[in-house]
Amino acid sequence: MNKFTQKFIIPCYNADASWRLKPASFMDLAQEAANRHATVLGFGYDDLIASRTAWVLSRMHIDFVDTPKWRDEVTLQTWHKGLNRLFFLRDFIMTDSEGRPRVKATTSWLVMNLDTRRLVRDPNLLDADGVCLENVIETPADKVQMPKEAEPELVMTHKVSYSDVDMNGHANNAMYMHWAMNAVGYDVTSERPVSALTINFNHEIKPQEDVDLYRVCVEQEDGLHVFIDGRVGEQSAFIAEIVFKA
Repeated sequence: MNKFTQKFIIPCYNADASWRLKPASFMDLAQEAANRHATVLGFGYDDLIASRTAWVLSRMHIDFVDTPKWRDEVTLQTWHKGLNRLFFLRDFIMTDSEGRPRVKATTSWLVMNLDTRRLVRDPNLLDADGVCLENVIETPADKVQMPKEAEPELVMTHKVSYSDVDMNGHANNAMYMHWAMNAVGYDVTSERPVSALTINFNHEIKPQEDVDLYRVCVEQEDGLHVFIDGRVGEQSAFIAEIVFKA
């Protein structure tokens, strides 16, 4: 099965005050679809945990073509694109009931040993039988960097707690986007839809750690670009670039 397909209706708890699907909620849905497809292909959670390894999301780029809203019927499709340099790539597309693209995404993954926290290369994951080379987005997710000469502003600090932590014992990747959207500010997030975002996951964040969220805003022709750098101490744990429609 080279593609995994799932149909559902956008639930109210995945929508914001404008009824739009939240970026972090799309990430949750994509993560679950990826897990289920990986299981079908033979390298899901149960397969990897036998060798004390797990998938780790490193980069993600999402284009919100026409963000679905509460009660919309959608189809989410994903496929594994194999190895590209250091990363295993996986794409996603969410379409509406008439087959029109609503959200497109590409992701870059690594495999980590849960005991040593070191990256590993498993040749079993290179099985060409499970690979689909179709690109929903032509290029892999980029590395995000703060604009040169910018002076990031510390806007909030978040302590990682129960609701942030996943089954691997660290903050779940979708929670990073929740924090980033909170750090943007409600005056922006409540008024301007997200058109695109790219997020890099640089280091895991553990329970009880404090995450300082720094922000830089740059208005451009295509919209407002907001950069959020989540730091634990002096180390950048993640950095995101979120584009809000002009």
